[in-house]
Amino acid sequence: MDVKDIYAELPYCLDDISIEGLGKKYSGKVRDCYVLHAGSAEAKRILITSDRLSCFDRVVTTVPFKGQVLTSLAMFWFDKVASIIPHHVLGHPHPNMMVGREASVIPLEIVVRAYLTGSAWRDYEAGRPVSGTILPKGMKKDQRFDAPILTPSTKAEVGEHDMPISESEILHREIVSEILWSKIKTAALALFQEGSRWAKERGLLLVDTKYEFGLCNGELILVDEIHTLDSSRYWIESEHESRFQQQVDQIMLDKEPTRQWLLSQGFKGDGPVPTFTDEHRVQLAQHYIDSYEKITGLSFQGQGRTTPDAIKKSLEPYLLEGC
Repeated sequence: MDVKDIYAELPYCLDDISIEGLGKKYSGKVRDCYVLHAGSAEAKRILITSDRLSCFDRVVTTVPFKGQVLTSLAMFWFDKVASIIPHHVLGHPHPNMMVGREASVIPLEIVVRAYLTGSAWRDYEAGRPVSGTILPKGMKKDQRFDAPILTPSTKAEVGEHDMPISESEILHREIVSEILWSKIKTAALALFQEGSRWAKERGLLLVDTKYEFGLCNGELILVDEIHTLDSSRYWIESEHESRFQQQVDQIMLDKEPTRQWLLSQGFKGDGPVPTFTDEHRVQLAQHYIDSYEKITGLSFQGQGRTTPDAIKKSLEPYLLEGC
């Protein structure tokens, strides 16, 4: 995509997505949701991915085409993992939107990590356990674990911080039963294995990611997104070992560079958000698009000047009574 097209999209970034006639809006950090036919067997959740960029549980700016990149990447991965666990997606009628089965979402984010980096490294460096896990002494930043580990967190409300939680606390607080927790762990590790396998074929490392699950008619299903640039870290495999030995930053395909930039500005999630220039936002868009193409092997085709009205029009088949 030409950089001129990205600059032209700056005034049209999707931020607040309010659509009349769909009922109550449920806003997350990045997605705005509506429920159609709520309370019925035909209930469907409309997930509209905005162009908002979230770091440290705060919305910090908007990025042209980001919502379309995330939605396209999520759909790519949902197709790939459908044989591992059922998922919520029923349709993809608009580049910024997925339509899914309504589910009772389990209030946990299941983070799977293959490397000691990001918030896990910051906790480790400060001498804290990682979601209740005591890691071996003497590890280095970006070091690979012997096997992927699970580091769950609570699923926070908008404006609040997700909080690490241990497996024992999950069971003690009866957030889920022991049987359901076992199913969640098994599914998360299987999904991560498949994601890692594909990433390796593309010359990448799936470093860590988060999954969300729900129950639909008593069945455990995968919800929200999967292996996107907002929920996962990717590195260039060929660069990892040398950079690890030198203890310099990895080449990252995800939003970690934005986190690092915010930290360099003294921002950790509290107080005023540093200003993102238009040039910076365009660079972020280029980063997201390039990363999408590296992961999928596909060319990104963005649809410019998306409006809430256009999104609503694409929903017409789902608005029919009994759909």
